[in-house]
Amino acid sequence: MAEVIMTGKEVIASMKERMTREVEELKAKGIQPRMNIIRVGARGDDLAYERGARKRLESVGVELEVTELPEDIQQAEFEEAFRKVNEDPSVHGIMLFRPLPKHLNEEPVARMLDPEKDMDCMSPVNQAKVFAGDPTGYAPCTPQAVMEMLDFYGIDLKGKKVTLVGRSMVVGKPLAMLMLGRHATVTMCHTRTRDLAAECRAADIVAAAAGKAGMITADMISDGSIVVDVGINVNEEGKLCGDVAYDEVEKVAGAISPVPGGVGGVTSSVLASHVVEAARRRL
Repeated sequence: MAEVIMTGKEVIASMKERMTREVEELKAKGIQPRMNIIRVGARGDDLAYERGARKRLESVGVELEVTELPEDIQQAEFEEAFRKVNEDPSVHGIMLFRPLPKHLNEEPVARMLDPEKDMDCMSPVNQAKVFAGDPTGYAPCTPQAVMEMLDFYGIDLKGKKVTLVGRSMVVGKPLAMLMLGRHATVTMCHTRTRDLAAECRAADIVAAAAGKAGMITADMISDGSIVVDVGINVNEEGKLCGDVAYDEVEKVAGAISPVPGGVGGVTSSVLASHVVEAARRRL
């Protein structure tokens, strides 16, 4: 049985305490941190994230505005709406919900986006900073949430062997960069990796972010290793689950994060922390 269940609840509470204090200090200096979410259409998963983000942001004193655009908006109107938010001096942070409808191209707005307002690493400038190890770039919220969780639970990455399963630009690749920055030895795996089980068993820490329910099983994990589940899937029973077969892996891991209740909940706290930091940089 895992000695430590790495839940997001305690991480969120710790971050909330810190951010509330920082927002109070900013307000005392006349700065109200403000976030704008740009949403095209009304997809269920976007609305769910928006509700959670609003609750988390407002709980620490950050204001949230939502720019809702019609699903059939044309490219020129979309870019103009984005430009308006981007140039608004009262807005400290921007997040665009993706993927966009197929007829829209996100590249022009990604290039347009002020890197100082880019809260989820959409700008090529911030992507380059993350890969260059420059801490002034805002990393994507999910990889940063993994780092917040490891820090909270006192897991030192220095010299540790880490196997990352998943190579997306949203999680896998930026997470590898963040972990390399903490002196971990990182192996990146994916669907074409030969003998994935052996790569996972060789690791001190396994981070699963491939988007495939239950793909990491107990026979792939060495006794006492740390397992971070970043996957969010819906299983055959319609329940939320991760990339890790939790019930069986929990019996061999030394520490493990559950889904739901793990990394996912921390991401909106990271989003809030980025907005607070963006407001602080205006001082």
